[in-house]
Amino acid sequence: MPANRFILTADDYAMTPAVSRGILALLEAGRISATGAMTNRPSWPEAARELRSFEGNADLGVHINLTCGAPLTAADGLAAGGILPKLGPLLARALAGRVPQDVVEREIGAQLTAFEDAMGRMPDFIDGHQHIHAMPGIRRAFAAVMARRYPDAKPYVRDAADRFGPINARGRHARKAMIVAGLARPFGARLRELGFALNQGFSGFSAFDPQADYGADFASYLLAPGKAQLVMCHPGAVDDELRALDPATDSRPQEVAYFLSNRFIENCDAASMRPARFSELSD
Repeated sequence: MPANRFILTADDYAMTPAVSRGILALLEAGRISATGAMTNRPSWPEAARELRSFEGNADLGVHINLTCGAPLTAADGLAAGGILPKLGPLLARALAGRVPQDVVEREIGAQLTAFEDAMGRMPDFIDGHQHIHAMPGIRRAFAAVMARRYPDAKPYVRDAADRFGPINARGRHARKAMIVAGLARPFGARLRELGFALNQGFSGFSAFDPQADYGADFASYLLAPGKAQLVMCHPGAVDDELRALDPATDSRPQEVAYFLSNRFIENCDAASMRPARFSELSD
């Protein structure tokens, strides 16, 4: 029986040089099928040069970032003191309708431009760090940018809202998956109205615990797949910059090791699944 296909996307490319190194190793080994870049990060220009060698072999996209580091624009009313807010404060403001939409639109646009300037083309896909692109108070600005910027050829977009049935079937990290799904639920319908293709099925939620069995987590991600399942992951190496920036640190090398191992292949074989690019899902 031929294997079913799913998109395996490494988030956070260019967050730090060490994170990029881990992701590049997996691209080189052919173990992942996509990665999304944080183009506001200082390492992006160099990381972009390294990413170009994987053109045509993996989906290369933008991981819109409104919660980590410095923005590319002035971001008045969004980034106090020139630093983007953490997810909790931003989400609280967004839910209260206190995030300036024009400011968010400009920052999203600048991050897309940074990708296009470096890569010489539009991204294959667009998603959001911590799923911020699909959150209330942000998604309207995101949709406005997408409609204006991509009226003809369109990247695909991540829908982080899976159905509750598959989430329950996987069991692991169901609470986190359901919270995100509940917050992001209206997002997919709006983007489809605008003519964008989205994944159908989403998994990959993790506690980022280096002591946990990531292989067991990953096996659960392949349960109850949708028609166009997208699995996110967060591999990478660790450097001082990452430790100062993000709570997910020592779990990242663990993910790299897992994806380079035979166990990853065995888990995919057991589920009759294999990583593929979005364009291959309907072949």
